[in-house]
Amino acid sequence: MTKTMAQDYYKILEVSRSATPEEIQKAYRRLARKYHPDLNPNDKSAQQQFKDVQHAYEVLNDSEKRRMYDQLGPDFERMGGAPFGGSSPFGAGGPFQGASPQDLEKMFGRDGAGGGGFGFGGFEDLMRQFTGGNAAGGRGRARGGRAMAQGTDLRAELVVSFNTAVLGGTAGLNIIRGGKEETIQLKIPPGITTGKKMRVRGQGNPGAGGGPNGDLIVSLQVAPHPFFQRSGMNLELRLPITLKEALQGATVDVPTPSGTVALKIPPGSSGGRRLRVKGQGVLNPSGAPGDLYVELQIRLPDQLLDSTNRSDTLLRAANELESMYREPVRGHIQW
Repeated sequence: MTKTMAQDYYKILEVSRSATPEEIQKAYRRLARKYHPDLNPNDKSAQQQFKDVQHAYEVLNDSEKRRMYDQLGPDFERMGGAPFGGSSPFGAGGPFQGASPQDLEKMFGRDGAGGGGFGFGGFEDLMRQFTGGNAAGGRGRARGGRAMAQGTDLRAELVVSFNTAVLGGTAGLNIIRGGKEETIQLKIPPGITTGKKMRVRGQGNPGAGGGPNGDLIVSLQVAPHPFFQRSGMNLELRLPITLKEALQGATVDVPTPSGTVALKIPPGSSGGRRLRVKGQGVLNPSGAPGDLYVELQIRLPDQLLDSTNRSDTLLRAANELESMYREPVRGHIQW
């Protein structure tokens, strides 16, 4: 039993017990970014909080798990999700022992309107509750007569770093499967975006009676980068340069996904000028990579912000530069 199971999942996500699914998802994304291991290296406390947030979201984001959690608390996970906290009524000694699916369909009706009154929303849902799989298909008989059914799919969300989303790589994901916490490594292809879903075959919940596991479906979120932004397959960077570099030109070092490159700034470059670095954008598994676009931003020395440091020489130089403009710099702007 992990520490997460003894905590209040609503408190972990910092939401009320009446929170909507949208509020829960918004809170999860905010906290996942806050505690993400890539943003908190060597911080074990943040790593544990990240695990707690992921597990709390896994439960509260699933309407059925949330309903059972609200009724039973974290202990419902020890029961394996069984709706009655015990063994299946289709097993040995159960009240429906020996009844075929056809008999049960007659008893309850395929639309849930039969005389049983269980309110599961139909025969298929009733079977799914007891077998952990689909009502039709995916079932057989294991040794001993126990029903065989494929495990249900497991859903999770994973926040990956901006660098991994651009270049590809691996990322660890903490999941609760079969009542146990596990960490699995996912291979992240380059170029993924927020909202992308990955299906990992056979990594879902265990099947019943020796049946195959379900799948793991992972929704990906890309963490922001402090300096780079993405536009399609291209990257964008705002690069500060000095006034001298703008006037005389220069060659400066610029970090890129594949390493540092030398960027040539043409003489007389104004702030806002965009320079293209070909092939230094997002990697593309099926084609050429995108490009990097560098927007120049002229930065004045911080000392000039203090009026006491503005010498007469600097002011005369500024006035001389001002007189060299041939037309108003903002004259072209219209509503």
